[in-house]
Amino acid sequence: MGFTRESVLLSAQRPDSLSVAAAAVGAEPQGLWTSQGDAEVKLRMGESGMAAEAPLTIHQMFTSAVERFGGFTALSWKDGEQMKTMNYEEYYQTCRTAAKSFLKLGLQRYHGVGILGFNSVEWFISDIGAILAGGFAVGIYTTNSPEACQYVAENCKANIIVVENHKQLQKILQVEDKLPHLKAIIQYKDALKEKRPNLYSWAEFMELGRDEPDAPLDAIIASQKPNQCCTLIYTSGTTGQPKGVMLSHDNLTWTALSTSRHVHLTEATQAQEAVVSYLPLSHIAAQMVDIWVCMKVGGVTHFAQPDALKGSLVNTLKEVRPTAFMGVPRVWEKMQEKMKSVGAKSSTVRRKVAAWAKDVGLQTNLTKMNHYHIAKKLVFKKVRKALGLERCNKCFTGAAPITKDTLEFFLSLNIPLYELFGMSESSGPHTISVPEAFKLTSCGKEIPGCKTKLLNPDEEGNGEICLWGRHVFMGYLNMPDKTEEALDAEGWLRSGDLGKHDHNGFLFITGRIKELIITAGGENIPPVPIEDAVKEHVPLISNAMLIGDKRKFLSMLLTIKCQVNSESGAPEDELTPEVVELCRKLGSTATRVSEICGGRDRAVHGAIQDGINRVNDKATSNAQRIQKWIVLDKDFSIVGGELGEFN
Repeated sequence: MGFTRESVLLSAQRPDSLSVAAAAVGAEPQGLWTSQGDAEVKLRMGESGMAAEAPLTIHQMFTSAVERFGGFTALSWKDGEQMKTMNYEEYYQTCRTAAKSFLKLGLQRYHGVGILGFNSVEWFISDIGAILAGGFAVGIYTTNSPEACQYVAENCKANIIVVENHKQLQKILQVEDKLPHLKAIIQYKDALKEKRPNLYSWAEFMELGRDEPDAPLDAIIASQKPNQCCTLIYTSGTTGQPKGVMLSHDNLTWTALSTSRHVHLTEATQAQEAVVSYLPLSHIAAQMVDIWVCMKVGGVTHFAQPDALKGSLVNTLKEVRPTAFMGVPRVWEKMQEKMKSVGAKSSTVRRKVAAWAKDVGLQTNLTKMNHYHIAKKLVFKKVRKALGLERCNKCFTGAAPITKDTLEFFLSLNIPLYELFGMSESSGPHTISVPEAFKLTSCGKEIPGCKTKLLNPDEEGNGEICLWGRHVFMGYLNMPDKTEEALDAEGWLRSGDLGKHDHNGFLFITGRIKELIITAGGENIPPVPIEDAVKEHVPLISNAMLIGDKRKFLSMLLTIKCQVNSESGAPEDELTPEVVELCRKLGSTATRVSEICGGRDRAVHGAIQDGINRVNDKATSNAQRIQKWIVLDKDFSIVGGELGEFN
């Protein structure tokens, strides 16, 4: 189903939405997409199976959960040392109260409620309360500058902004005079340090709606439709301003249904699922898992501590013992580094047993044989328990590429990591690996009711991954041109990612279209497979970046795995214990990056060159060979500005 760029840019006849055949004769024509916040879209319904399921609003899904799981714990969190919980009935009533409070503060239909803070009960209640009251739930990145907060708040016409603490409050106060729609600010953690008009503590905010009548809220809820927008996810804006991804009620409720079925989650009436909420809720991945999928099956969401990614996450995992866990690659890599450093310090015998068990485990899992009960007893159970994953048979990874080394490491410990692929514009997941359809380095197969096509595939089958299904977004708020760039004339979502299918239908991500290197000789080279191969052959490499656009040959920037400052996230000069041990095996005494970079260590330099030679030996053409490389004096990081946050 090819198309031309001209067929996408049909904006002359429809500046804001695409008219397609009406769902019924005489009905108001609805487009598959729009850029207007108050518009409705035609749902991508199918004739049978999951794609034909009846559309639901968020309120309908929530009340269904309350009917089935009312007394089950929905949320749990730590208040100091005390564990607190809220069941589904209490959760629903609290969200209704918040919705009435928002209405009392002047929240208008199709206006935003910005939420700026770490994952918490108040975050969820603000999100759902905003939706029930007819507004848009809008997560704001906690790392945003005041100016970036202002852009989002202005773009969604935020009437209310909910902030975590005094630090986040200051960002909003700095730009408050530039936000004409803003009517109130609510702070949900810590006591207010100052009294200001229209600034409320969480308790004061909840009190506002406590005795308000139900009728006005019920009228708004009754008027909501599954094909209307209820949530905005702002892309991180690495190119240009962030775009507000409009997700409908149906996008969220249908994706939660299809995902929960695909990964075999059990409903609370059988056995209750438990997840830990710690990934940023301004991303759809965290919202889909922690809020919507959990609600669909009556699961319990436990909130991690704000310093989760600085070290406390494993303690929370050990306390909660989740049944499903979603980790971005960096989380799995950190666990891997920690276990390897502990392994490097352990006694020789224990290390040998662990190495043997891991090797047996990897071979066993790769060949699906079952001769490793001794190793399982010795190591696997202890490792799972040490990570808090002994109940967890669904470990997922996504949002960024993960190395084969990390996948193999966990597989060797009998912890298969199920990769998923998706984007904000697809309400989160599109494909997910599952136990019965698992292949190393593949992102699995589509969740039920979704379709994939590869656009303009090359001779190896690599094409742009395009998505279709009820998870595909409504459009970008107030950005008709950007919306039409993202969707082709038939409504397929263009991902910008390159991928291919194997003969069994497994999807493999092979690169980004924008990342394609076009050399001076006109050769198109996808850098990701080459970068991944170098990291695989040279395990002390942390990041590899291929350079060669408009140049005569390829060069590569390399960084070495090093310790990371737990407070700032900045890379340090000290090597990780794992790399120190690798250096010893190579005959190097290096313990710091500064002793290796710039070719200072001959043994390490030689080992890297050997690895690159092995990668070059497999190059499909001379143009794809790495001719020059250099080791940089520090690793890439978000704080250093070399990396963006995952989206």
